[in-house]
Formats: sequence, C-alpha cells, structure tokens
Amino acid sequence: VVALFFASCEYACPVLVSDIQRLRALLPAADRERTRVVLVTFDTERDTPAALRAFRERSGLDANWTLLRGEETAVQELAMLLGVKFRREARGQFAHSNLFTLLNAEGEIAHQTLGLMGDVSPAARVLAALPR
Repeated sequence: VVALFFASCEYACPVLVSDIQRLRALLPAADRERTRVVLVTFDTERDTPAALRAFRERSGLDANWTLLRGEETAVQELAMLLGVKFRREARGQFAHSNLFTLLNAEGEIAHQTLGLMGDVSPAARVLAALPR
C-alpha cells in the first residue's frame, strides 16, 4: 500500500492513514503481517526525519509502515505515476488528492481507493487476493 501525505496535515492525511489502518484491520492476520504500507511525504522542506518519526508515534504506526521523504522532483514523479495531485497553499499546507494505491509484487497498480472514510472492503479483497 502506498500513499502520499504530509506530516503537518490538519485533516485529510490523518483520515487517510486511518482508512489504511481500517483496510489492514479487515485482512486476515497473516495477510496483515505481510502487508507493507509506504507513506511518502510531499512536504520535502518540513518533513524531516524527526517530523516523520513524530508523525509515526502520534499515529501509532507499527513496523509495517515505512515513512519516506525524497527529492522534490522524485516525489513529483511518483505522484504523477500514481495519479496524486498536490499543490502548496499560501499558509504552507497542501491541497491534495486523497488516494491510496495497492501495488502487486511487481510494483504495478492493482487497485486504487479515492476519497476519505469510504468503504475499504473492495481494497481489502484485492489485497488479500494478490499473490505473495
């Protein structure tokens, strides 16, 4: 599971993380343990390793979650490949798509869920059916 976010988000990103947590909770225990979640920040200036660590602790994310930051151009390229749109707003927040993506073992998009607080059961069925 991969999603783009930023750690100082005031609303959508914590809900997006909660949606992914709900998705994982629907999986059988063995699938849940094998499923990795990658969150990539598009706030390449403020989301330092310390800020990402604080977000991980605040959100109660276990070792199956990896939080990454990268060069701005690499993050933009990833966003384009996943269909995530974002832009920095005047006061430093970001307007962005609320989307998480399931990738298969080859790194191909297997499913995407758009929106917040929706039904994550279709994504859980796809994820459980993916070959490992």
